Amino acid sequence: MSRLPAKKIEKAIYPVGFYRVKAKRIRDLSREIVRKYNSKVPNTIEELLLLKGVGRKTANLVVTLGYDKEGICVDTHVHRITNRWGLVKTKTPHQTEFALREVLPVRYWKVLNGQLVAFGQGICRPVSPLCSTCQVRPSCARVGVVHSR
Repeated sequence: MSRLPAKKIEKAIYPVGFYRVKAKRIRDLSREIVRKYNSKVPNTIEELLLLKGVGRKTANLVVTLGYDKEGICVDTHVHRITNRWGLVKTKTPHQTEFALREVLPVRYWKVLNGQLVAFGQGICRPVSPLCSTCQVRPSCARVGVVHSR
């Protein structure tokens, strides 16, 4: 990856949003990993966060999927849904990650993101969620839900 032209990476990741910016970042990160880490991707959240452009979500994703370590990958869906449920009361995904670490059993950490992304795209949408068909509805606090279907 470190030797590929950005255009070639762009073509490979084209369906992803901001693919031009991400292609350059992927190439630059690859070069940094080759140079600083002897081509081995760091295996801790703390070390990954030192890489330019790597945030907590990505760092957690790398340690959970790449190294089978415990982590909670919090994206917009996880943040929105866990707050909507009343499981946490936070303002940012960063805060949500740490709040979930306190209340959620470790056995659910790795699978949470994968489960809630699909749920958030299909049922528990940001605007007008499909509460009438939701299996979680009886236990949901519906925090912030103004309109639902």
